[in-house]
Amino acid sequence: MAAVSPWSPDTSQPLKMLAIIQLWDDTLADPVDNTNKYFFLLLVKLGLDSVLFITCSHKKYTSFLSVCSLSILLADVLLTCLLAAAWLLGAERSFLSVCFLLANGSATFGALPLPMMFLGSLDYYLDDVWARKHTARWRVLRNVVLTLLVWLQAAVYAARSVSTELVELASAFGPKALVCEVQESSLVTTFILGLFLVSLFALLPFFSSIPRWVKEAETMYEAREKQRGETSDLFLAAPQRRETEASGEKYAESDRPPLWLSLTLSFLVFWMPYLGVSVACLICGFLVPAYVSVNLLWLECTNSFLAGVTFWMKSKTRGPHSNLPESVCLWKIYWHLSQGRQLSQLPAATFDKRSFLV
Repeated sequence: MAAVSPWSPDTSQPLKMLAIIQLWDDTLADPVDNTNKYFFLLLVKLGLDSVLFITCSHKKYTSFLSVCSLSILLADVLLTCLLAAAWLLGAERSFLSVCFLLANGSATFGALPLPMMFLGSLDYYLDDVWARKHTARWRVLRNVVLTLLVWLQAAVYAARSVSTELVELASAFGPKALVCEVQESSLVTTFILGLFLVSLFALLPFFSSIPRWVKEAETMYEAREKQRGETSDLFLAAPQRRETEASGEKYAESDRPPLWLSLTLSFLVFWMPYLGVSVACLICGFLVPAYVSVNLLWLECTNSFLAGVTFWMKSKTRGPHSNLPESVCLWKIYWHLSQGRQLSQLPAATFDKRSFLV
């Protein structure tokens, strides 16, 4: 897959790329068909998204982004099956061409991030209002309808903007090629790069204290694992309190991480590897079409980011108590870290599995 240019001259338009469908030259009796390579690429994406959906997805679907996760997985299944049919049947017998699938797939997936991020943030911010006024079944139905509308506008955009015609490229010294125009998701690229840079510069002034803060949070997490079966709201057992006090680990008022920094650490502890690898690929010039880059890994990262921002905004009035859906980030533990609490000061409810995850 080759990019037309490293940067699009019009920043409002997605970056165009060329998917090489066939290659041939005078020395080859038959052209080289790359359809199978695109099929296996989508198959790998489908496998990774399936694993993420099983391990990270929220089963109740009362949040908008949880329904979006399911919809992306179903779209992966559909696109992979259609591309498999195009590969097995061949260009002559397939009712949808490979170029049609790749071009429309990239344009459709590329139109998803903006409405999903906007509606997802709105859903989290108004979560308390929805919970009081509407039942869980109504919220699930609302999320399904909104998700269908998001996909509908993406499909309409793709139908009106893409070109599904194969273009022949030829050079005097190289092989000839049939190529198809596909799109990159500029918003996903900008989101990942911006989040990585902002987080990196925000952490630099506190770099020397970060390992100690993360270690303390991990200690709290391990204590939660030990106390998982407890349901009492009393303080932790006295022997554990004495052990903590004997260790001499105490927070000074000036040595606490501010809340925004503590929640940023909670986010980056889990998502920095994904952000770092993605930025490294961007620096190396590895451009990825939207039907690959818009995946459940990006959606879960976005979900954690939006949940963290909402948790931070609501924690000013509600403390660590929140009705946000479960996330891979340990928001409540890092909230207590920002308050400078020792393990012996934390109520056991903090470590209860049902109230711990946000």
